[in-house]
Parts: sequence; C-alpha cells; structure tokens
Amino acid sequence: MTKSIDNALAYAEKWIGIINQSELDEAQAKEIITESTHNFAEHFNRGWLEYRKSVTEAGDWASVEWKGSGATFVDVLGREYIDCLGGYGMMSHGWSHPDVTAAVAAQLKRSPMPSQELIDPLRGVLARLMAEITPGDLKYSFFAASGTEANEGAMKLAKMYTKKPAFITSLKGFHGKTLGTLSVIGKSDFREPVGVLYGGPVYHVPFGDAEAVEKQLEICAAIGVGVAAVIMEPIQGEAGGIVPPDDFWPRIRAATRKHGTLLIADEVQTGLGRTGKLWGVQHWDVVPDILTVAKSLGGGVMPVSAFVSTEEIWQAMMYPNPFIHTTTTGGGALACSAAIASIQVVLRDRLWEQAAAKGEYLMPKLQAFVKKYPQIYAKITGKGLLIGQHFHTPETGYKVASALFKRGVLVAGTLTSATTIRIEPPLVITYEQLDEVLNRLDDALAEVASSL
Repeated sequence: MTKSIDNALAYAEKWIGIINQSELDEAQAKEIITESTHNFAEHFNRGWLEYRKSVTEAGDWASVEWKGSGATFVDVLGREYIDCLGGYGMMSHGWSHPDVTAAVAAQLKRSPMPSQELIDPLRGVLARLMAEITPGDLKYSFFAASGTEANEGAMKLAKMYTKKPAFITSLKGFHGKTLGTLSVIGKSDFREPVGVLYGGPVYHVPFGDAEAVEKQLEICAAIGVGVAAVIMEPIQGEAGGIVPPDDFWPRIRAATRKHGTLLIADEVQTGLGRTGKLWGVQHWDVVPDILTVAKSLGGGVMPVSAFVSTEEIWQAMMYPNPFIHTTTTGGGALACSAAIASIQVVLRDRLWEQAAAKGEYLMPKLQAFVKKYPQIYAKITGKGLLIGQHFHTPETGYKVASALFKRGVLVAGTLTSATTIRIEPPLVITYEQLDEVLNRLDDALAEVASSL
C-alpha cells in the first residue's frame, strides 16, 4: 500500500458522497461489500470476518448493514432481517428511533460539542434526569461513552471513597475490556492473553451465591484486606441472561453495608427497561451505592454512558480536586441530547412494561422448544427481553444461529462462543415479529436436529 494524502482525500470524498446518497444501485452495493470486506481484512481485524455469520453464512455476497427501523434492518443489497441481537442491548428503542434522531439532529445544527470551560446545559439536564429516575438516593452522575468507561469510573470512585484496594466480583461476569474492568471479568478468554491486570486484589465468586460473597467479605476482614466494592450485574448478560436467586441481591446489600464496602450495580445491559423493570436491581428492591449504565442510554443513536452515586460518596469526585475524573468528549452535547430523548421515550412509552410483557409471551414458547428439541437445548434463562438460549455445545449453538441468519433473523453467537446465545431484540419489537421469529426458529431447529 502506497500512502498518499491525495489518495486519502479522494477516498474520503468518495465515501462522503456515498453517505449522502439516499439509495444505492446493485453495482454500488456489491462494490461496497467487496470494499468493506477488504477494509476489515487489511485495516481493522481479519479475525472478525472469519467468525461473522454475515460473511460465512450470507452466500456469494456478505451482508453489510445499511439502514434500519424499529426491529428490522436491511443490508446494502436490500435483504431484510429481524433484529434479535439489538446491538447487545444498545438498540432497546429500535433502529433509528425518530424522536432520538430528531433531537440529535436539532442539537447538531446548534452545537455538537461543548467548549469544556463554560456550563453546557444538556449535561446538567441529563444529570438531573438520572437523579430523578435512578433508585433511592442516587443523585450525581458522570458521563462517558462506553460501559467499560462507566465501570472504570465506578471502580475508581469506590477506591477513592473507601480508601480500600480490593474488589469482589462474579464468575462469568462481564464488565468491560479496559484494564480495570478486565480485572473483574469472570472469563479467562479475555483475561489470560493480557497477563497482569489491576494491581489490587480481585476475588471471584459464583454468581448468585450470596453465601460466597458473605464469606469472602468475612475472610477479607479477618486478614485485613479492605474491599472497596462488590461489583455485579443484576442479571448476567454475556453469560446468557442468568437470573440470581431472589435472596441474592438483598443479602449482598446487607453484607456490604456490614463491612463498609460499596455495592456497584453494573446496569450497562440491564438498565432502562431491558429486564422488565426500569433498572434490574428493582426486581429485588435494592439500592446500590453506585449504578452504571450505557448501551441503550443513547437510544441506539449516540454512545453515552454514566456512573451514578450518592451525594456523600460523590464528595470524593468534588473535593479537593473536582477534576479528578474527566473526559474531553464524554457527555458531549450530541450524546446528552440522545440520552435525554432516549429517557423521554422510555418513560413515555413505558418500555420496561413492554419488555416484561413480551418476555412473558416468549419464555413459555422457548421452553416448549427445549422439550421438543432436548438434543439441542440445555435450558432457557432470563427476564424480560434479556433471554439466554443455552445449548449443549458451541457447535450446536452456532448451527442454530447460522440457520436463523439464513432465515433473516439476527442473533449473537460466533464459532468460538455459541454455547449460550441471547435473544435480545429491541423492546419495540412487535408481537407479529416475535411470532415470525418463533416460526423461523422452529424451522431452524428442525434443520439442525436433522443434522445431529
């Protein structure tokens, strides 16, 4: 590759032209597919191509996403898919929700980013809204772009407030892939290749085992290791919609208070309605000390995340140095406008109630598939529209995901990680679309069963 400023300018201008086009002809679409696969292979990550169903299962022409609305999207060739992945929880509002995109477009015309020196109003508005809708006495927020940033901030705040070094977390938990959050991930796949992570002690216990958390806190107290926080997902997402026993969250809340340890609820995936409550912890009437949220907070339009805590704990963020934790681009005007509109839609349309009702509609039908295809399924877990399909082997799970993709239904699951596949559609998915997903899933399962 010969590098050239002139070539880069011409290539950028070509793609600005494509971005501004409302329609593509077939020749252009196929050129985009060819160019996109080349760019991923040569300049982004060749491994993504080798493990993506959009490449391996799409036939002669890879599926390159182009536009979407509600719970469906189309690729550049016009092939339509029902989205049951939802951007791993990002698309709760559906693709291109008109109210969220309109708010961002209006703000874009006014001012896309703040000066960082003056008071930018939307950051204050969003912080006030977060104080209104989060549980208990949570009051102050900091905004970033991703879930891992929110969890990093939460861990940092916990350490600053408690002056303690250790964390307790769960097996199979997922909290992000930057170094601090990677230290509290419960999967070796992500940890081992990196080597040494966070320098303080991190203890992993089985998720849902309140006694294990209590014992670990007792052990740490006995040996003189201060625990800054216990960090857990209300319902595990990456692990496949794993719901803890009903006594789990109340017991770990009581145990952390007893030991002067903070409780961090990682609501990055469960927050804003996904599980049938506005916040996952509300299933058990628990108020954490710090709550993190991302993914759907931006309405599927802009990346935005937050960590939220009480006024008392937030003193560590304000004094003596109010700039102890900052980010130049986090909480920008476009991100905040998206989040404000996103919250408005969630509250107005009561999306958590839609998630609860649609989850109750889906679960018994999926459980029926477990009985019908015991050679395929191990179990179904989840709450609301965070549902885990658990297969006996990753190979079987991948076959199901691939068969669904060929039938125009998108779920997660790659060649390396398909033992558990989530059903996590936009909360606005219709019952007609859910029925169609079930029909296509039944057809896919029959095909896979015949091959086993």
